[in-house]
Amino acid sequence: MPKASLREDILQAGLEVMSSQGYGAGVRDIVAAAEAPQGSFTNHFRSKEAFAAEVIERYFDYVKGLMAQTLGDASLAPLERIRAYLDLISGKLAAAGWARGCLIGNFSLEAPPQSEALRLQLARIFGEWRAPFAACIAEAQQAGQLDSTLAADDLADFVLAAWQGAMLRMKVEHDPRPLEQFKTVAFSSFLKPKEA
Repeated sequence: MPKASLREDILQAGLEVMSSQGYGAGVRDIVAAAEAPQGSFTNHFRSKEAFAAEVIERYFDYVKGLMAQTLGDASLAPLERIRAYLDLISGKLAAAGWARGCLIGNFSLEAPPQSEALRLQLARIFGEWRAPFAACIAEAQQAGQLDSTLAADDLADFVLAAWQGAMLRMKVEHDPRPLEQFKTVAFSSFLKPKEA
């Protein structure tokens, strides 16, 4: 009977280890967490960069599921969907003791500058990530619930960038206040529903 591939175990362990240690996590730590021999890493992945690319796609698939659950929830008003997403993420960060941020944001800071492949992958992910936020914002603007001075894509980019910054501060401080400050400012200014 052929021996089962350890590829899936290594990817899952990589997601966990890199979520806590970042891009700098060692291959030894990853294979140890997968309970796999060190040589199995190079049997399945041509480089750490290629491995990281698969880990980040796996993480983004998870994020897309969270977006579908919240930003795609047509039973909520558009701005309520955005709040639901931010609150859901806040809850997940709380469960991690405010010590983990977003793997996509972390990789954006930590990936080697010479890694053009990872840079392009992360840029594509941010573009994909922006789309459901922009759709909610555009829907709120079209319904007259939100000021339409700014383009929905621009406002969505700003929301994501500012939220990533809030998560970085939360991770450094191990404190939820930056997340709560972001939500308070966002929903009292640039995401504030217009008076009926």
